[in-house]
Amino acid sequence: MVFRILDVLIATVFAGCLVFWLWAELVFYQAVRAYIDQDPLHPTAPTLDGFPRPTKALARFWLGPAEKKQGVLSWDEKMAVVRRYRWTEVLFAGLALLVFLAGLWRFWQGDQGGLLSLSASSKRQASQPIAAIQLSISRHPLIADFSRTGRSLPETVDPYSSDPSQVDVRSKDLTSMDLSGRGSVLAFANFDSKTKWPDKDKMPPDFKPETVMETGKNPGLGLASVHAAGITGKGVGIAIIDQALLVDHAEYKAELRHYEEIHWPAQYPTATMHGAAVASIAVGKTVGVAPDADLYYIAEQHTSFEPPYDLDFIPLAQSIERVLQINQTLPKENKIRVISISRGWAPTDRGYAEVTRAVNKAKSQGVFVVSSSVAQTHGLSFHGLGRDPLASPEKPESYGPGSWWAKDFYDGRYPNVERGDVLLVPMDSRTTASPTGTEDYVFYRSGGWSWSIPYIAGLYALACQVDPKVTPDSFWDAALATGDTVDIDAGGRVVHMGRVVNPAALIKRLSK
Repeated sequence: MVFRILDVLIATVFAGCLVFWLWAELVFYQAVRAYIDQDPLHPTAPTLDGFPRPTKALARFWLGPAEKKQGVLSWDEKMAVVRRYRWTEVLFAGLALLVFLAGLWRFWQGDQGGLLSLSASSKRQASQPIAAIQLSISRHPLIADFSRTGRSLPETVDPYSSDPSQVDVRSKDLTSMDLSGRGSVLAFANFDSKTKWPDKDKMPPDFKPETVMETGKNPGLGLASVHAAGITGKGVGIAIIDQALLVDHAEYKAELRHYEEIHWPAQYPTATMHGAAVASIAVGKTVGVAPDADLYYIAEQHTSFEPPYDLDFIPLAQSIERVLQINQTLPKENKIRVISISRGWAPTDRGYAEVTRAVNKAKSQGVFVVSSSVAQTHGLSFHGLGRDPLASPEKPESYGPGSWWAKDFYDGRYPNVERGDVLLVPMDSRTTASPTGTEDYVFYRSGGWSWSIPYIAGLYALACQVDPKVTPDSFWDAALATGDTVDIDAGGRVVHMGRVVNPAALIKRLSK
């Protein structure tokens, strides 16, 4: 509201200065020139009767000396009248220029959908003020269909690739293929409940998709024992800001308290793979870290809707503000304590100032914003772990560096991980909810921080359940202090990798 008032004030002052300056040129200056150029032998006092009352005071400032002396002025005194007029004119022209520059600055800043901002999201913010909060499911995005997307099966794979979809057979019909000799490729495959496999004799003997899928559902690292002890995030709110969600999926439907969309394109009516994944990792009843936490979800797109799809984090800032508004209406015992945003932002991005300001506001209200930018917003560092699809998710030694940063780790480029300064959480080889059906699942062989961030948010919800006074710093310190160190053979060199989060030890420490 403050920024809107500021925009209106800027526009009003600018318009007023501009109109006055033009009026001075057309009316006042003519009056001054008529007086200066009059016959010196028959001087007459200038009259102010023709000027409107609001401007008569300024006219008297210019022509007052001549009025007092009944028009009898020396040449120097006449020039003083001209200079006085000119300086006043310069003053108003300069003020108009300054206000115009202020308007340009506000345009480029795009502060909270200001009046002078022309971005689509800002215009919507200005023209559609947020209504009174009523928790609801505002839309039911359609089920997704991946059968016609993806790529053909590659001949080889790069185990250190940063491409999480180099082998993508989600919802594909592979029944006519002989995959018996393709085990090394399928070991890096993303597949889902709708993937159709060939008969057993045409499958690699060491690749068992059903086993891989079920193993990947386990959030791992002892969380089952934490849940069995009643630490499930019950009574704690988690907000997620991400892409459109399949709201009726069995993994999180019972926990979903609110769903709405802010700056989401109407041309994308279907649910997304990203939304279903992050929601289920955080609160999923079988794959989630905090299966009884309350979920508040906002779908948002932080780009323009048309090519070249420029980044704009103003809608993300608005979404954070919306979460905080919702939180103000919740009872004390059911507050939102953490926001999961699987995205980061840089100082060069449009909306950086706005989203940073929104995160700081959340911090001041006791809400932890976990994002890819958590290092710059909170001074905290994390990384994502990799795991062989058939290795036990329960054992810390099953984990290593994530696929896309493993090579750099083995080359010694992550000394902070070796020192144990970084919190390590599961990332690769995860099974999550799929947007292709309300009871469908999908296995992602290679993940990204997008999967680690809701995992951390879920852990924080567990921490809030046992210690309502916990803070991001105390949580992080406890997680590092109780984490495990794993020794890894890096080509004959033993490398210490830490700290791998130990949920049971973390909760035990915070419970004290």
